[in-house]
Amino acid sequence: MNKNKNILTDKFSRQHTYLRISLTERCNLRCTYCMPENGVPLSPKSHLMTYEEIYSIAKTFVDNGITKIRLTGGEPLVRKDFTVILKKLATLPVELSITTNAVIIDRFIDDLKTYGVKNINVSLDSLNKEKFTHITRRNNFDKVYNNILKLINEGFNIKLNAVLMKDFNEDEIVDFIKFTKNLPISVRFIEFMPFDGNKWDKSKMISYAEVMQYAEAEFTQNDILRLQDAPNDTSKNYKINGYKGSFAIISSVTNPFCDSCNRLRLTANGQLKNCLFSAEESDLLTTLRQGNSIEPVIKKAIEAKFKIRGGMDTLKKLEKPQLHTKNRSMITIGG
Repeated sequence: MNKNKNILTDKFSRQHTYLRISLTERCNLRCTYCMPENGVPLSPKSHLMTYEEIYSIAKTFVDNGITKIRLTGGEPLVRKDFTVILKKLATLPVELSITTNAVIIDRFIDDLKTYGVKNINVSLDSLNKEKFTHITRRNNFDKVYNNILKLINEGFNIKLNAVLMKDFNEDEIVDFIKFTKNLPISVRFIEFMPFDGNKWDKSKMISYAEVMQYAEAEFTQNDILRLQDAPNDTSKNYKINGYKGSFAIISSVTNPFCDSCNRLRLTANGQLKNCLFSAEESDLLTTLRQGNSIEPVIKKAIEAKFKIRGGMDTLKKLEKPQLHTKNRSMITIGG
C-alpha cells in the first residue's frame, strides 16, 4: 500500500476501491441513449492512453487501494491491443472484469480465461430482434444472443444490463425476468440517465417503483424474493422463487446509491471522473506524460467529489439541461 493510502478517501469518508477504465471511445454499435445521433468527435489517437500508460495509471490506483478494475468503452474489444492491455493489467493484484456489447466477444474467450476475467456485463436493451436493431442502429441481435449463451456455457458470470425507456422496452420487463428462469444470469434494469446528446427527460424514464409494479403484476408476492445486496452494490437485487437467475434494478435517478459509492472512472483520453454525473474532470494523462506524479491530481479530484450525483442532489436539479449537457456523452465516459 502506498504511503498516501488515504488519497482515495473523500471528505464523506467514502473509500474508493473500484476503477472503471475506458479503453476506447469507439464502438461497433450506435445505441441511441449512449451516442448522439450524429456521432461524437473522437479524440485524436495521440490524445488516447497507450497500453503502457493505462498500466502505469492503473498501478498507481492499485497501489493506493483499488481492488477491482472494469474495462469499458465504447466497446473495449474493438481496441486492437485489448489482449496486450488485459495481459498487463492481469499482473496487478486486482479483480478484472469487463463490460461489452458481446458482438465480437467470442474471439476473446480464451484470452479472458487466461487472464482471469470471470465477470462479464453485457449491454442488451431488448430481447426483440427488431427493437434491438432500432436501439443499436445495427443488425447484430443473433450474434449477441448466441454469444451470451456461449459465455454462460463457458462458465462466465454474466449480467445483462438493460436501459429502460418509456414507450420502447418497458413492455419487456417481464420477458427479461422470465429470461432468468433457466439461465444463471442476472438481468439488471437501469434507469435512463441524462448525458450530452441523448435527449433525456424525466418522462422517458422507467423508475425502480415502476419496474416492481410490472414484476408484482406478473408474479405473486411470495414468488418475488429480495436478495442480499453486496457491499457498495449499485443495484437492488431480487429473484423469482425457483428461477436459476435473478434480476436487479439500478436506480441512479430515483434512488441514488451515492452514500456507499466506491467508484471512479478513467476515460480513454486519461481524464479522471470522480462521478458519472459530474462534468468535472482531472487530467491524469498530461500529468503522467510530463513525468510528474499523478497522485496529487487524484487526491484533489477525490476531495472535490460531491455527496450526491455530481451536485445534482434533487430531481429538480437533474431536470435542468444546463447541469447535465456539460457532461460527456456516455460513449466517451465509459459504460
